[in-house]
Amino acid sequence: MTQPQERLELGQEERDRLKVLHDVKEGHLKQREAALQLGMSERGFRKLLRRYRKKGDRAVVHGLRGKKSNQRLDGRTAARAVKLVQSHYRDFGPTLASEYLAERHSLVISREKLRQLLAAAGMWEPKPRTVSSVHVWRPRRSCWGEMLQWDTSTHAWLEDRGPEKMYLISGIDDATSRLFARLVPADSTEHNMRVLWAYLESYGRPQALYTDRASIFQPTLPPGWREEEPGPKTETQMGRALWELGIQWIAAHSPQAKGRVERCFGTLQDRLVKAFRLAGVSTMEAGNRYLKEDFLPKWNKRFARAAAQATDAHRPIGPQQDLASALAHVEARRVDNDYTVPWDGKKWQIPKAAIGAGLRRSSIRVEERLDGKMMAQINGKPVELALCDETTRREAKPGKRGGKRFVPAPGQSRWMDGFHLGNGATRKATKG
Repeated sequence: MTQPQERLELGQEERDRLKVLHDVKEGHLKQREAALQLGMSERGFRKLLRRYRKKGDRAVVHGLRGKKSNQRLDGRTAARAVKLVQSHYRDFGPTLASEYLAERHSLVISREKLRQLLAAAGMWEPKPRTVSSVHVWRPRRSCWGEMLQWDTSTHAWLEDRGPEKMYLISGIDDATSRLFARLVPADSTEHNMRVLWAYLESYGRPQALYTDRASIFQPTLPPGWREEEPGPKTETQMGRALWELGIQWIAAHSPQAKGRVERCFGTLQDRLVKAFRLAGVSTMEAGNRYLKEDFLPKWNKRFARAAAQATDAHRPIGPQQDLASALAHVEARRVDNDYTVPWDGKKWQIPKAAIGAGLRRSSIRVEERLDGKMMAQINGKPVELALCDETTRREAKPGKRGGKRFVPAPGQSRWMDGFHLGNGATRKATKG
């Protein structure tokens, strides 16, 4: 009695392999050429050929076809993962949810398997792929600290637990994708300087800062002004500070040019918001503390990469770089005759110890520093200024132009008495 023939379902790749094996068996093709056609090594092809001669067409079928995988996820674990995501991480994506399941619940599950489970449960819908415009690729810088991409993102970072609108100022290293960020109440020159100060104290001075063309870095010039013309009209406080610190400013001509920090914000608006929620952060101070101590170390461990060169391009802050002086609002002011300088509608007094010959009517550098102090640079030395007391206006003298004319009450003035005594009516009364 003949055995019934086994029916095999083969894919296209398996049928192609079977044809090549058949040609080798019939002597129409050499083993070296066959291995080249299948993209295999000669040794691997010989093993496949021995299996084919022993098992026939079944040799091209994977040995685990029809069997349960040893790496399969049991139903209880899968149900637990879906339940945890539904109760704690409902709006999380599969990648982020799988990380929190492993970290907080010791449940290790791949993001792809979790994606399949969530899609089957109706808790995840894949996003449609969009075709983006093509931009010229720019290679990364080779060293850490060679260039820092700098930008600000406004978002409801604390959702409904804190201020409705806050700003996240971030700097991401171009070579390593190492991130530095702080929450601030406004995207202003002062707060950009504060975040830059914190970065400089942590790592040193980067070679360059890559930003957009916001008014913080480049002023909006009226028509007719050339961008390359030097002077106060073409320099912002942030631009001056970068120049004094020896940091090159590079302007991006489009958001795609600094795509690394732009894409980073898209990820942060998902991951950071959910991390703040799980940590119970409800204030800006607590958010910055969580960023510094918990989130950023984990982020950099997860996403940062090694630079092409191991050299650290950051430069130390030497005695010639005074951060308090550079990262301040600086303007030139003329010294008045009473050795005061005007600032914001008030007068600030230069101390007597700093007064010298030729100081009056001269122009000096005045700094309003981030700690609130008013300082002046006199003979190359910083001098703290003191706020003058408000002086009362002197009353104008009567009778002078511009003064208020005094009008006495009726019957109180005596200065016309002599005139009345000498008038005609008085003389007539005397003759009578």
